[in-house]
Amino acid sequence: MRTIQKTIVLAAALAMSALAAPAEWPKKLVMGVVPTESSSHQTERWDGLVTYLSKKLGIPVELQNASDYAGVITAMQFKHVDIAYFGPKSYVEASARANAECFVVELGPEGTPGYHGLIISKKGSKIKTLEDAKGKVWAFVDPNSTSGTLVPTIYLVKERKIDPATYFSKVLYSGTHEASMLSIKTGKVDIASTNDLDMLRGEGKMWNKDKDFQIVWTSPLIPGSPMAWRKDLPESLKNSLREAFLEYKDKDGLAKLKIGGYVAAYDSTYAPTREQIEFKKAFDKK
Repeated sequence: MRTIQKTIVLAAALAMSALAAPAEWPKKLVMGVVPTESSSHQTERWDGLVTYLSKKLGIPVELQNASDYAGVITAMQFKHVDIAYFGPKSYVEASARANAECFVVELGPEGTPGYHGLIISKKGSKIKTLEDAKGKVWAFVDPNSTSGTLVPTIYLVKERKIDPATYFSKVLYSGTHEASMLSIKTGKVDIASTNDLDMLRGEGKMWNKDKDFQIVWTSPLIPGSPMAWRKDLPESLKNSLREAFLEYKDKDGLAKLKIGGYVAAYDSTYAPTREQIEFKKAFDKK
């Protein structure tokens, strides 16, 4: 288990005002985020939202990045984080192990209630289909990544009858979507899974999607990534958190996150993800 690392602490003194936090609230709120990119890029991306939440709630909000998805789940399980940004799969795991409950879900930049998984190869590569990729080096993202591992595994195994362990010459886990895409760009791996939202987040800074990548496969729409709180937080705090996220309209902050805003989330939204997890568990036991 890797220890979650602190990256931002908003320590500015908050003025005594009508925004003073209720006595039952914690003195600060810790928000964990699963690692979709490097720590420094995540810090920059989340800074606007963290600042907004601190002012809106009247208590400091601390952002914590983790070195892997499991780190965020474990941190919530042991009450080291109060709320967290999960992918669909990591949320389902956190709901079972860490008393997590989703309350809002991000929308895509155009207001789409979800995102798409991608399988990609390097622009100009001869790998244009999965048949072309046989015997090549494949990169998943993280075992708890939805679009980076779960969804492409279901596609390979269930729909294409492909066992990744025997079909490819080598199967790697890159750790983040950013790492997978950079590995494709630099030729370190031949084919990899990622998603369109994280590809957009690095566009123009880390890569040019039209010049660096070719799309081998696009998944059906995946439910959006949720924010979840620990169920044992004070009800008044949970109400204020939901309201704060739903009211977050800052254009610059949303542009950094590459999302269109937040809408209310419900645990039932992730029933298909639970089914996919059970299928993968059964396959892994074979």
